[in-house]
Amino acid sequence: MLPKLGLEYLLLLTFLALTGRCKSRALSLAYARMDSPAGLVWVATTRTGICTVGLGAGQPDAFFAWLARHVSAKPPREDPTALAPALTQLREYFSRIRREFDLPLDVRGTAFQRAVWAEVACIPYGATATYGEIAQRMGRPGAARAVGAAMGANPLPIIVPCHRVIGAGGSLTGYGGGLEVKAALLRLEGALPPP
Repeated sequence: MLPKLGLEYLLLLTFLALTGRCKSRALSLAYARMDSPAGLVWVATTRTGICTVGLGAGQPDAFFAWLARHVSAKPPREDPTALAPALTQLREYFSRIRREFDLPLDVRGTAFQRAVWAEVACIPYGATATYGEIAQRMGRPGAARAVGAAMGANPLPIIVPCHRVIGAGGSLTGYGGGLEVKAALLRLEGALPPP
């Protein structure tokens, strides 16, 4: 029989684990990678959902640095099985079968960033919008630069399609994965003509 303090401690740990309040359980972190027409894509998930996607320039260093800063300093485990639904949906996207994603997400950002990303998520496949248009849709017509900064912090490119946001004159501006990747994604969706 456990001493009284031991039993109370065990009950507390059981409660925390069952309610998801146990930090190690909540932050279980896994990643996987896959080849795509836009290059290698890195995807990470917590128990809550997909938390980041990395592609293009600076990967995988930028991907792992983001995870260490925003989720956990503990290295993630490589686990393609845990990421199977996300990898399947990304393959479908790159095969032009999927136009929208249906994945649980663990979105990390400020309230303003999340509001911008929610608006960007409404841009349909094959369409584009300018930074200024996104700011206007949010009721903040003078916030085009702030929208651009929020786009630069988007941890879920492709899933939150920041590649669909372009400059006022239709120019391709700013993309974390590089402008070549942005152009490739827009061409894939038919929003840009072939080179």
